[in-house]
Amino acid sequence: MGKKRSKYHNPQPFLADDDAASSKKRSKPAKHHQAEEKMISSGMSSKILKEALLQQKEIEDEARDENPNSSFFAVEEEPAKDEEEDVDDFAGFDDTQSHFGGYEEEIDEEDEKLLEAFLSKNAGPERTLADVIAEKIKEKDEQFSSEVRPLPKLDTSIIDLYKGVGKLLNRYTAGKLPKAFKHIPSVQHWEEVLYLTEPENWSPNAVYQATRIFASNLGGKKAERFYRLVLFPRVREDIQKNKRLHFALYQTLKKSLYKPAAFFKGILFPLCESGTCNLREAVIIGSIIEKVSIPALHSSVALLKLAEMEYCGTTSYFIKILLDKKYALPYRAVDAVAAHFIRFIEDTRIMPVIWHQSLLTFVQRYKNQLRKEDKDSLKTLIENQRHKLVTPEISRELNNSRNRGEKEDDLMLISSPISVINKTIEEDRFDIPDVPMEED
Repeated sequence: MGKKRSKYHNPQPFLADDDAASSKKRSKPAKHHQAEEKMISSGMSSKILKEALLQQKEIEDEARDENPNSSFFAVEEEPAKDEEEDVDDFAGFDDTQSHFGGYEEEIDEEDEKLLEAFLSKNAGPERTLADVIAEKIKEKDEQFSSEVRPLPKLDTSIIDLYKGVGKLLNRYTAGKLPKAFKHIPSVQHWEEVLYLTEPENWSPNAVYQATRIFASNLGGKKAERFYRLVLFPRVREDIQKNKRLHFALYQTLKKSLYKPAAFFKGILFPLCESGTCNLREAVIIGSIIEKVSIPALHSSVALLKLAEMEYCGTTSYFIKILLDKKYALPYRAVDAVAAHFIRFIEDTRIMPVIWHQSLLTFVQRYKNQLRKEDKDSLKTLIENQRHKLVTPEISRELNNSRNRGEKEDDLMLISSPISVINKTIEEDRFDIPDVPMEED
């Protein structure tokens, strides 16, 4: 052991050995520095720059091909790049997932037949984007025959380009979408360009992809118009034809609630106002509303609108779903729903089970916010409209509750900005902001 100690003994420490040690300590940073130089060498930089220039030239060439008329393709807003990347990564839905499983079990055939008595017999066909654009074209030029699909007065290259895009979307299953299609939300006359792609012939997966793009890149009013003229007719057609909804279209409806105001005004309200919404359609679309979180303001406005519109049987289904979300509703919404039920006091028709269930849900959730005169009217109502199982529960809830104003529930007022909701609804009940949704 003594020899080993003398061997490592240095008569002049921190001199020669210090130099050697310092050189060893500097060796690692030097190698790291050299590695950085290799990663960002001049050769590599030139390759990166060359590739960037090629990509830029390709983008400019594509934009020139797609945009020969710069005044027509006036860009209104930049598309969301992150959303485009997600769109390109789409792997497609399996064809075996042809419907949303589980909803068929909830449909009662007897109740479905009873609801048919409340459907409108004189409702016309749903208007699509093709109908709207064709009417506009024929108004300007009466030479077009009604049997031929008219074309808007656009550059020939634009028409050929988007006709080709439409053929691709007709058989689209997965993968990247044409850049020309993703550019449509930025086009000034986007409806005419979209019309050229023939949305009524898109594959279900293409409808899903298109909704993702348009919901992210269009404003509220434009998104509502896309929902009403493209998505809404397509969903109804698929349900009526197949007695179920394609899985891709079901996912599309969930994605469309990214803009809840556009969803209500473009899909739910037209469905109820049509007077032809059957129970199957109500259950399918209602399950979307049930599964997705919706802000209280949008739901309050939706309840107001549903309560005031002409009754269609299945309207009760949507009212029940919104009530089951247990929002702290403003008094105006509560009064509107109460008035909705009270107007059936003198109705001699046999009301469907879903009507009784929605009334029960209403009194269970908001019995303490009802006025005394409304409760008296509801008690008169259930004497004329009775259900052997549901009506006793409604009566019990009304008798075991306090009237509005007898005792304030401070906790509910603090937990929900009811005053803000009341003010917004008073000003303009239909001009509501779009808030991105998160699935439950």
